[in-house]
Amino acid sequence: MSGTVLSGRTALVTGASSGIGWETARLLAGLGATVLVHARTAAEAEAAVGRLVAAGARRDQLVELAADFTHLAEIAVLAGTVVKHYPALDLLVNNAAAMAPERCTLTEDGNEVSLQVNFLAAHLLARLLRAPLSAAGDARIVNVSSSLHRTASMNWADPHRTKRYSRVAAYAQSQLALTMATAEMAPAGSGITAVSLNPGQCATALLPLYGRTGAPAAEGAAAVVRLCLPGVPVANGAYYDGGSVAQTALVAQEERSLKRLARLADQLVGRAA
Repeated sequence: MSGTVLSGRTALVTGASSGIGWETARLLAGLGATVLVHARTAAEAEAAVGRLVAAGARRDQLVELAADFTHLAEIAVLAGTVVKHYPALDLLVNNAAAMAPERCTLTEDGNEVSLQVNFLAAHLLARLLRAPLSAAGDARIVNVSSSLHRTASMNWADPHRTKRYSRVAAYAQSQLALTMATAEMAPAGSGITAVSLNPGQCATALLPLYGRTGAPAAEGAAAVVRLCLPGVPVANGAYYDGGSVAQTALVAQEERSLKRLARLADQLVGRAA
């Protein structure tokens, strides 16, 4: 996949230091985009950019950005940096994800860690980057979700699952929340289109949650990048699997639950928003 179809466009890819995120950054750069390469630390971002250049990307197309998504304040700083330097942002790929730990772990913000990294970070970025996304005119948000969201349920009474914790249930809930919140990230009249997708079972750090074998991360990234292409029509709020629109969990279609999640997310990100 190469060319200039995304020439002049700017894309932020979160979790781009490895796996699907890194491959997505590589493919987007190959299509001519300027790619903001996010990683947890500055050293990881620098290393990721170095590998991208070694893989053929032009250095002047790549920008290193660092933020630890277990700290909401760092997400806000990251968004502020993007707003300052990029008045128009064409693509936001919310790819960053963390496997839920064996034991329930809360961030310093008080949120279960996978819920914060996998969902609240994307929610906060979409909120804080709305101005540059809207300014782009036809921006897209692509949320990298999971088929596991269909197995999940939202624990409204205890969203951090401190009472009855399961790492698989916590991770699946984070992906359900991300899928449910997708349409809300692109409100009517904003000029933004938001979609989510299952990139398939790939050989990444998250593979132990799914099974023992997975496809190359580049295959998952190709599915992500396809939804980033301006020539590929997408439906706002839709969930894609295998290149086609797929059925979401039933709760993701309940207006009452969607509004409830939006209120919960705003509450959990608190002053960072």
